[in-house]
Amino acid sequence: MTSTFFALLARDVRVLRSNAVTFVIRVIMQPLLLVFVFTYVFPKIGQAVGGSADAGAFSTILIAGVVALSIIFQGIQGVALNLVQEFGYTKEIEDRVLAPLPIWAVAAEKVVAAAIQGIIAAAVVFPVAAFVPATPVHLAVDWPVLVTLAPLAALMSGALGLAIGTLIPPQQVALIFAIIVLPLTFLGAIYYPWQSLHTIPWLQYLVLVNPLVYLSEGFRAALTSGVAHMRLLYIYLAVVGFGALLWAVGLWGFRRRVLT
Repeated sequence: MTSTFFALLARDVRVLRSNAVTFVIRVIMQPLLLVFVFTYVFPKIGQAVGGSADAGAFSTILIAGVVALSIIFQGIQGVALNLVQEFGYTKEIEDRVLAPLPIWAVAAEKVVAAAIQGIIAAAVVFPVAAFVPATPVHLAVDWPVLVTLAPLAALMSGALGLAIGTLIPPQQVALIFAIIVLPLTFLGAIYYPWQSLHTIPWLQYLVLVNPLVYLSEGFRAALTSGVAHMRLLYIYLAVVGFGALLWAVGLWGFRRRVLT
């Protein structure tokens, strides 16, 4: 079973390599635009977010959020959008489930493949942060937190993609962006620390159902110094908890779609 699992994974990696140009564009476009607009354009035109005295602090806060967003976005793209196609007109999923693997292992391979893409996407953010911002970005890397949180975050994002891709019918794929991606992004503590929402208490607690909040706070803890963030214990518990819940929901949906 292990050899078959890695064979499927190697196939996905090979497909990724053959579409390297498309993948690079997909991975780099979102963080590049976010960093370019908020940390280069805004300071240059004197807007308050980028042109204020704490412009450097904002740039630093933003980079951690962009890393989190890149990982979770690749999880959704790498699994959910592929499943929409595979369960749709191509019926490619039928070839996958004919492999000598249990259904859960086929689903797990998709999550792992998306996690790899998420790690690559996160790594791309750092050269963007080094060359694009007009204000300095002050990163202070906590390596133990970074190297433990990044794989957990990538796997959780892959599980999120699995849950979305198996619960939303292919003909309603537009809903992924309308009711999932946009709320995740704008309420995911990307542009601000979660604790800064204390002036809007109902919103501060409401956004705790958003897994991106914990990723943003976690990478803020891993990449910055002196910036407020959640306690690491809560972050790790939330990431693992969301990952387990989303994996259970996604596997249930995947099994149901395959068997029917």
